[in-house]
Amino acid sequence: MLVRFGVAPASGQCYTSPVPTSHPRYTVTDTGELREMLDLAGRRWPAISDRRQLLLRLAGAGAERIGAELDAAAGETRAERQRQALVRSTTLIDTETLLSDAAWR
Repeated sequence: MLVRFGVAPASGQCYTSPVPTSHPRYTVTDTGELREMLDLAGRRWPAISDRRQLLLRLAGAGAERIGAELDAAAGETRAERQRQALVRSTTLIDTETLLSDAAWR
């Protein structure tokens, strides 16, 4: 016997069929900050009217931005390590000997 309270069925048992995936699902409500973000996304991509598609596009744009930031940070770290190696190389390499004929004998 199905008893309804509000908008969701309250039967004491699962009323949906099994979901054919083992991946997690997320439930979000189009309110507050998310609504504002989707409104901005709608202005950015006016050809897309489906809010679900806007959410996916917004998530993709965010992922691209994060990836670019991580790549930039990795590049800065790499450049700093190279600078440090060059500074350290002056203590490891005798440039006078290397540039003279003695280095090649």
